[in-house]
Amino acid sequence: MRSTALRALKHIVRGSVEEALNALLDAEAGRLVGAGRYQRTEARRDTRAGSYERKLHMTAGEVKLKVPKLRRQTFETAIIERYQRRESSVEEALIEMYLAGAA
Repeated sequence: MRSTALRALKHIVRGSVEEALNALLDAEAGRLVGAGRYQRTEARRDTRAGSYERKLHMTAGEVKLKVPKLRRQTFETAIIERYQRRESSVEEALIEMYLAGAA
């Protein structure tokens, strides 16, 4: 019974982390582009070109990230290093970003 509850908790944590990371990636792309998704502004610096899926192994399990692609520039996130496949301090970074007001 206890292992079932632990698995359920890990699933909830993994889902929350996945959702938070994808939201942060989307917000970061919006800042680079200079406009929100489907938004037309004169300050726009780039356009989105879809996304690609990437997996990240964390202590709570594997999360699937939707990494945005941009037309004119390479999207490099400050959240996760380019070729990083295993989480080392993503949870700590999320907490720091939240406390700094990024979320």
